[in-house]
Amino acid sequence: MFSGLGTVMLRLTAQGMHLCDGVTRREWLRLGSLGLGGLTLPTLLRARAEGAETGHPATAKSVIVLFNSGGMPQHETWDPKPEAPKEVRGDFGVISTKTPGLFVGELMPKLAQLTDRIAVIRSMVTGDNAHSTSGYQMLTGVPHVPLNRENAGPGKPNDWPSLNALVQALRPTRGGLPASIALPRKMANNNGQDPWPGTDAGFLGRKVDPWFLVCNPNEENFTMPGGEFLDGMAQARFDSRLSLMQQLRQPLDQLERQATITDYSNYQQQALELIAGGSARQAFDIEAESPETRERYTRTHYGQSVLLARRLIEAGVSLVQVQSVSEDKNRPNGGGWDTHTKHSESLKGWLMPTFDQVTSTLILDLEERGLLDETLVCMVTEFGHTPKFNKREGRDHWGRVFSIALAGGGIRGGIVHGASDRNAAEPALDPVQPCDYLATVFHCLGFAPDTIVHDVEGRPLPISRGKVLDGLLA
Repeated sequence: MFSGLGTVMLRLTAQGMHLCDGVTRREWLRLGSLGLGGLTLPTLLRARAEGAETGHPATAKSVIVLFNSGGMPQHETWDPKPEAPKEVRGDFGVISTKTPGLFVGELMPKLAQLTDRIAVIRSMVTGDNAHSTSGYQMLTGVPHVPLNRENAGPGKPNDWPSLNALVQALRPTRGGLPASIALPRKMANNNGQDPWPGTDAGFLGRKVDPWFLVCNPNEENFTMPGGEFLDGMAQARFDSRLSLMQQLRQPLDQLERQATITDYSNYQQQALELIAGGSARQAFDIEAESPETRERYTRTHYGQSVLLARRLIEAGVSLVQVQSVSEDKNRPNGGGWDTHTKHSESLKGWLMPTFDQVTSTLILDLEERGLLDETLVCMVTEFGHTPKFNKREGRDHWGRVFSIALAGGGIRGGIVHGASDRNAAEPALDPVQPCDYLATVFHCLGFAPDTIVHDVEGRPLPISRGKVLDGLLA
């Protein structure tokens, strides 16, 4: 069940609950208060006006972040080095793309034909070689203190809010769904035992935490996670309780306006809206997709999660982040992107075929539905891989330069920003920091980097200290 949902259901269905007399102020608050967003309408209008003045108005209504945790290698993807020695360039060649003069790794044949929709950044830099702390920087735009600290946990001073949480604070909920959702697993080291810092709302407070859904949309009879009724609860009975809630809204709203403390979790209200049905519930009905569409996305845990992300943004979610997930933990490196051993075997065998097929399908699917221009697709990772192979036929962690790519949602396709040196070991031109990448995402969504949010103490803070990469904008 969703966090706090059990409490709401218990209160709605408890026998003997007095609904006219004896309802305490705390009970009213528990039933009706909703968390407030972090952005005023004037601020939003100003941000959009500034975008128009620069000649690059915001166009993205939604963002899908494909976060391939473990580290995507720059050499075999967006920044191949065919002239480098064998121990650097690796076992694979390059292929030409839709963009004249642009070459990518040969394991990306489908994406190679879509580069006219894609902007590649070849000069990303975190300077951090640890999953959790380099990941923190890619998620928040702020370097971790200290760098290179593996298995670092959330907490001060590293409690800057993630992109997901900031979108949750900036954007209103639509269609009964939250503004930001992350799935199908939480980002963590050691089989989920050590969650990364920077995945939650940090100092903005729990009320704007993104929703984390642990799910597998590839399972038979998949349904909305936690969306089942409690035993003995029928739809009709739930609807009657919900109608009663709606009758209580006016006094609840008045009470909320008078209240100085609203400790009620907005997750509870959102969970109620999900169970109530409508577009929110329908978004999770992945079986409504045609068999052909589901096959195009691949019948894998990851592929169906990306398909679910497309359904969620169609239903009104502003940002969906899809974490990569291993399809078979018995494979080398647990089946994931952290390819310390058998790097080439892993890439060719399962990692790159799935990434190429799923990502290209998403871009084309959005385009066919008329959604690509208003949906920003971010293909990112926490770092790249070392220029040279290790003794176990693998590549190790490398945050000194790596590549990411963006498509749709206000991005100009067919371009490359920045460059690495001849071995893809260091930036050679226009290094990009994570805060710059995130500032660009915010711009596409209509928010200037200096847009202000307030932490739980009421202190004003800009959403990003990066600079918008104007050269990437359409």
